[in-house]
Amino acid sequence: MASEEASRNSRSRWEPEGRFPRQDKYSVLLPTYNERENLPLIVWLLVKSFSESGINYEIIIIDDGSPDGTRDIAEQLVKIYGSDKILLRPREKKLGLGTAYIHGMKHATGNYIIIMDADLSHHPKFIPEFIRKQKEGNFDIVSGTRYKGNGGVYGWDLKRKIISVFIQVFKYILISYRLYRKEVLQKLIEKCVSKGYVFQMEMIVRARQLNYTIGEVPISFVDRVYGESKLGGNEIVSFLKGLLTLFATT
Repeated sequence: MASEEASRNSRSRWEPEGRFPRQDKYSVLLPTYNERENLPLIVWLLVKSFSESGINYEIIIIDDGSPDGTRDIAEQLVKIYGSDKILLRPREKKLGLGTAYIHGMKHATGNYIIIMDADLSHHPKFIPEFIRKQKEGNFDIVSGTRYKGNGGVYGWDLKRKIISVFIQVFKYILISYRLYRKEVLQKLIEKCVSKGYVFQMEMIVRARQLNYTIGEVPISFVDRVYGESKLGGNEIVSFLKGLLTLFATT
């Protein structure tokens, strides 16, 4: 009973009446490439989740010259939701996931940073849980994990699930749904050398080297509804090469 009361008192200091402290601001970095169909949906879900939870936020869209008109959609979203909530910070061509985060960080005004995919595989409904976990444990990083608690994968066949379980041996390789203290992410970006998908894993490797604390929240990962996966043959080969380099140099 005493521990439960202490937990309630601890939560009340940062979440009065179920709300989140307004002095904290959360910047979502949303890299996009050919996400014309998905972008309006993910932004709507993000705005809904933040608004219902009373979370102070901004969404930074980093479009890498999408030929499908994603940038046009992003410009419309700025008009709909306001330039204080939706920031479009495009680049002229596809330059890699790691550099997209670096670019987005330059424009982020929040003291916490959330990174996620724009293809609807990461549902914004988990963000309040990320924030609660961070506050309760005072973590530097909170990461979504697929195979823990109630987390799961939907829309995948058996072969893909087996492959995904194998990949989980590396624990964090493909998990790109995370919350960071801004200063922690800035330090990690300075340390990381990878530019593509391996960037996600390298950040966790560097975080452990620097003794940053990492919390986990179980999430349900859903395969994309619209568009094609960005992990084509060239990206997979590049990913494996980068992974080998990471293991060889850390």
